Amino acid sequence: MEAPVISGIAHDRSQDKITLVGVPDIPGAAARIFEIVARTDANIDMIVQDVSAEGTGLTNISFTCPDGDSAKARAALEAAQDELGFKTLHFNPNIGKLSLVGAGMRSHPGVSAKLFGALSEAGINIDMISTSEIRISVVVDDAVLDEAVRAVHSAFGLDAEAAEAVVYGGTGR
Repeated sequence: MEAPVISGIAHDRSQDKITLVGVPDIPGAAARIFEIVARTDANIDMIVQDVSAEGTGLTNISFTCPDGDSAKARAALEAAQDELGFKTLHFNPNIGKLSLVGAGMRSHPGVSAKLFGALSEAGINIDMISTSEIRISVVVDDAVLDEAVRAVHSAFGLDAEAAEAVVYGGTGR
């Protein structure tokens, strides 16, 4: 039996987003940033780096980390601003992460289009996107996270009253 395309939707309000604006777009810049963050013992979840704007030689790097880790990561980065050469640091504690999970996504085109379409129809802006073979995660404003979850549940038919349950069993051998 083929696995369902989408097995579930998860959401998380316990993350903060840090964005470094105007980072020199040179080899090793990201390594130095995340070495400093690592020394604070902060866990990193999502990372997004923009392509350098044409002719500026600068890029932006955003990442999320748990609420409990963000203050020390932020302080360490601000203390190293001159060393790292970034222009400004933006901190956003009001984010929510929505993740669409399913092993069948890698072999079914259009999953991301349906996800982004559902969020668009609900009027929800996406701050960050991260993907893997079995997961697509987006960061949105925390105030609209519940609405985003409902919209995506509906788009993928996960809110049906009479959903069919699929149970896999085995002998354990």
